[in-house]
Amino acid sequence: MKEKKYLLSIICVYMCYFTHGIQALILGQNNVNFAIQWGFKMGNPDSAAYAAGIAAVSTAIAATGLGKFISVWIGGEISDKIGRKKMMITGAFLYIICFILLLTTKSATVATVSAFLAGVATSGFWDASGYPAVQEAYPKAPGAALIGIKFFVSLSGMIYPLFVVQMATAGNWKMSVILPVVLSVVCLIIAIIAPFVYDDEKKLAAQSKSEDGDVIKAEIEAAKAKMLVKPSTFVKFLVMFYAFLCMAIMYGAQQYTKAFGFAYCGLTEMQAASLTSIFTLGSLAAVIFWAFMMAKLKWNPLKVILVDSVMTAIALLLVLFVHQLTVIYVAIALLGFFASGGALQTGLGVVQEFNPGPKGRNTGIYYTFMGAASYLIPVVAAKLTSASGESAAIYTLMGMLLVFAVLAILSSLFLVGQYKKIFGESAL
Repeated sequence: MKEKKYLLSIICVYMCYFTHGIQALILGQNNVNFAIQWGFKMGNPDSAAYAAGIAAVSTAIAATGLGKFISVWIGGEISDKIGRKKMMITGAFLYIICFILLLTTKSATVATVSAFLAGVATSGFWDASGYPAVQEAYPKAPGAALIGIKFFVSLSGMIYPLFVVQMATAGNWKMSVILPVVLSVVCLIIAIIAPFVYDDEKKLAAQSKSEDGDVIKAEIEAAKAKMLVKPSTFVKFLVMFYAFLCMAIMYGAQQYTKAFGFAYCGLTEMQAASLTSIFTLGSLAAVIFWAFMMAKLKWNPLKVILVDSVMTAIALLLVLFVHQLTVIYVAIALLGFFASGGALQTGLGVVQEFNPGPKGRNTGIYYTFMGAASYLIPVVAAKLTSASGESAAIYTLMGMLLVFAVLAILSSLFLVGQYKKIFGESAL
């Protein structure tokens, strides 16, 4: 640890992302209850009113993605200017507003605005400050610090769906919303009292800015010197576009596996909810596995992406065409492992290798593609639900995720060929 006093800043970031794991699921896991609260009649699952309610929830989920999409570009720049602490505090404050609005509002429009705020808080404030904060606080192993973020997001994603079912069974579903309100207040308090490395060293960093700039330029030039030929514009686009494909699959599976299990696999409410937890458990295991494979066995990130893409497609095929309970559980675990176990973060490493440049700029472009996917998927789900009903919409959506997985395979294979051409050695 750089200094023991910065341990609290790491705890702050991890607590924030534990809360974010709940925010990412709260609308999808409580879709019917939220629709009822907003005034939709949800008594008949085959009715147009029921479909309209589910579509309204998907629209709110899409607003979260839109908030991420429009804020990810500028969040890092602002964080570098004003410091990590202010960004973490503001993000926690926006989360409190978001969850209180979701808890109290009877308007789908107000709920959509609150979901938008949550997206801005997540990408514009917490992503922009939390990711660098943990690396700055633990410079000896920044990769391990980042894996911790994924761990806590996955941990809450595994626990929360089961908590939702328990509260619904007890007849008090709003406890599922009160819980993240309390956690957001805890995040705010810790962010206020925690010291952050960047903030404490901001003056020193400003004094050495020109020297740091020379170091960054030297790193970029050294990376370019390793290339036998320059990658084409299409190759540069493709490594960025992977963020869209990966996020579309991960987000769609995370949000809609419960509804799919309930509608198509004959699962009970608890069994369907457990699919999300199994998905998250798979991603949790993958975080540890891939960290070992890349750190200890030196697997090329592109090789990891190819394996992830192939196994994701196989898992989706099992989900779509084999509706036997044990197979469904295994398939969902595989989907979590290969689609959500750090594939998105691994893709960012591929971006930096094929397109050497300022990490902040590359990250901004890459995560903008990610934000586009997190906006598009729920919008498509809402449109499909309005047009054909929830069951047909969910099945069509899962089929679309399979198409994205196939595109990811084809893209990865193409990039493997380009890697040999550009760097003179095989990525495999």
